[in-house]
Amino acid sequence: MTDKDKKHDGGSGQIILESRTQTKKPSMYKVVMMNDDYTPMEFVVHVLQHFFGRTAEEATQIMLNVHQRGVGICGIYSFEIAETKASKTMEYARQKEHPLQLQLEKE
Repeated sequence: MTDKDKKHDGGSGQIILESRTQTKKPSMYKVVMMNDDYTPMEFVVHVLQHFFGRTAEEATQIMLNVHQRGVGICGIYSFEIAETKASKTMEYARQKEHPLQLQLEKE
């Protein structure tokens, strides 16, 4: 322990140690894809592979969850990454004239 880590209490002979604050891990967010009746299944698989780095098998399984259950989890990321992936995906879907919707849910 160095003198930088100690504080003297003014002569009583006790040493007071400074407490160090713990760094909190960032909150994680799920990117959730919502089902709609207009976006083609092939397009959903494509964006899952392109924007979320999913394999063809993973993308197909997520697409089937979206189709059958109404929602599917594209991935779990820090807020900034989740927000960027969701917005870029929806922007791309709009360019291709698909109403694909994604939302973020805190983990």
